[in-house]
Amino acid sequence: MTLHLQAAGLACERDWRLLFEQLDFELRPGDMLQISGPNGSGKTSLLRLLAGLMQPTAGQILLGGKPLAEQRHALASILLWIGHAAGIKDLLTAEENLTWLCALHQPASAERIWAALAAVGLSGFEDVPCHTLSAGQQRRVALARLYLDSPPLWILDEPFTALDKQGVAQLEAHLAAHCEQGGTVVLTTHHSLERKPSGYRELNLGQWAA
Repeated sequence: MTLHLQAAGLACERDWRLLFEQLDFELRPGDMLQISGPNGSGKTSLLRLLAGLMQPTAGQILLGGKPLAEQRHALASILLWIGHAAGIKDLLTAEENLTWLCALHQPASAERIWAALAAVGLSGFEDVPCHTLSAGQQRRVALARLYLDSPPLWILDEPFTALDKQGVAQLEAHLAAHCEQGGTVVLTTHHSLERKPSGYRELNLGQWAA
């Protein structure tokens, strides 16, 4: 399916507080949407809404013109979600974590997993338990999923957390390349992007506060 994700009149409430309302936007292939705004403005909540992990207080999200709630299988087939936490299991090795994560959607061979880990600078750490890795290395394990056969829609919550300068530059280039090849990226970050694809735009939730 051609990716077309649309938010219409979206509102979100958390802990009995309305974070934002009447939010409208569309996402198509090649788009990169950076969600910005002050702490507590609902950035992560908006990502979770788009990923189908929460339900909106009002309005709706459409995928291909149909309500997202009716498109669970279709969404799962096109979505790669990486949350603010690395989302990896400490007792498993880097390879085991990626094998387990990929098995949920698109299984990957050990060869491809090792290549993905090499792409994020983790050659030699494939069989190391993740609890022995630094925070930056654990983040790189999670981000290695972006170098496998991944779906077109990437929803990423603070993906640059704990990365060094080289890692940030590499990730920026990879996200931009994904969009330039027809993929779609939605991300939150306090980092000012140096590399932006032509379909880049920013959504400041502070302007949509209820």
